[in-house]
Amino acid sequence: MSTIQLASGIAVVNILLLGLLTTVWVRNYRKFRTSLLLGLVAFGSVMLAENVVAIYFFFSMKMLYSGDPTVQQAVLVLRGLQLVAIAFLTWVTMK
Repeated sequence: MSTIQLASGIAVVNILLLGLLTTVWVRNYRKFRTSLLLGLVAFGSVMLAENVVAIYFFFSMKMLYSGDPTVQQAVLVLRGLQLVAIAFLTWVTMK
């Protein structure tokens, strides 16, 4: 499995977790109407869009990433760090 395929897989997991989080935050915003929840909905929506765009670029512009192994590793590390952050946020939100 290539580095970019792994990064794409992580982005898909990020999309699933962000979809879950954003759904919870929208439901809570409808109930409580607080600006904090509205901010979380906006955050989740932007991060969802960013991950969807990343998946698009991974598959449509492979040459952009495949030319340099260092760039591929950096993309993988950044996706991994984002996954860790989103996983913590999911864990806290679901508690």
